[in-house]
Amino acid sequence: MDYNNIENWILSRLPSYQIQGKKAYNPGLNNVIKFIKHINLSIDCLNMIHVGGTNGKGSTSSYISSILQESKYRVGIFTSPHFYDFRERIKINNKKINKTFIVDFVKDNTSIIEKFKLSFFELSFCLSLAYFIENRVDYAIIEVGLGGRLDATNIINPLISVITNISYDHSDILGNTLDMIAIEKAGIFKKNSQIIIGERNNIIDKIFIEKAKEVMSPIAFVPKPKNQKRYSNVDYLNNNIRTAIYTCKALNLKNINNESISAGISNIIKNTDLFGRWTTVGNRPKVIFDAAHNIEGFRSISNQLQKTKFVKIHIILAFIKGKNIKEFINELPPDANLYFTSLNMDRGMSYNEIKKKLRGKIIYNENPKNLLETVKANASENDLILITGSNFLAKKIFK
Repeated sequence: MDYNNIENWILSRLPSYQIQGKKAYNPGLNNVIKFIKHINLSIDCLNMIHVGGTNGKGSTSSYISSILQESKYRVGIFTSPHFYDFRERIKINNKKINKTFIVDFVKDNTSIIEKFKLSFFELSFCLSLAYFIENRVDYAIIEVGLGGRLDATNIINPLISVITNISYDHSDILGNTLDMIAIEKAGIFKKNSQIIIGERNNIIDKIFIEKAKEVMSPIAFVPKPKNQKRYSNVDYLNNNIRTAIYTCKALNLKNINNESISAGISNIIKNTDLFGRWTTVGNRPKVIFDAAHNIEGFRSISNQLQKTKFVKIHIILAFIKGKNIKEFINELPPDANLYFTSLNMDRGMSYNEIKKKLRGKIIYNENPKNLLETVKANASENDLILITGSNFLAKKIFK
């Protein structure tokens, strides 16, 4: 099979949580442990950084990668989900995984993949480990998929375990209290691994401190800056950048200095193609895409909108099933023009579900791309169009 057939097999045959939801979630580490043992994949040679938390995992991982690249290291990064291309999930110094490697890996291991019934995420993760080992990366940054304790990535023994922050998301799996969620996230803490917490929270800090004691590893909370230094015009990215800086400094590498840190922050797009974090995708009118999909994400959007100039705001929204979208929308400006669309997937929220959750008139167009064109045609050049609610909207609209 050629690459396109292999990619289709990975994307369609193997269940994906992003597409199917909870029924595709495969908690536990046994499958991955058995698989990498069967293919003789020794991961102890990798210097890894494990990044968990509720929001900001991807951007924190990207900034860590960018700073390490500017410090002259060869950096592998495994993140999820992807926006356009499956290969976005696995990169070395911002170069996507080689298609030939994917084809050969799947061909060589098809029978064992089927025997162990690897989930989409499990296969993607194992593929990344094999790729990083073969290409001898200096550091591998591994983003947790969902939760932590039972996430497939939790087989690793990293140099540093990072928790960006804790808020409500995936409550049907992780629990409906911050304590329960924090316990699951803290499951990535390992013995002889530094632990770094990006944001303090009086409710759950004690959980992290006690878990660190249990595994006998040092824990540090990223301090709030005394001068509130801003690295980005996007407010919510600043906490993630500070966490990335703190993490890189904790490695105690001679190549990491103020110059490489500054370059890593400035060159984030060049070094990582970071996307979906208040990303401008059009002008006159300005069009911004943000992949916010939970309450904290929408609160961050609300804060950012208060510092953004526009005459009128038009917000295009699409969601996966089961989200408390009324709560999300209450965070948006009351005078915003709201438009709803479809993700055209089984897990996408339907028009009927939207109507049940919201009162009043619903402006809806099933085709996201057509909806954007209609909104742009009716907007002035000084208006703002915001597209948010799901990362899946990017591919539906822009590609």
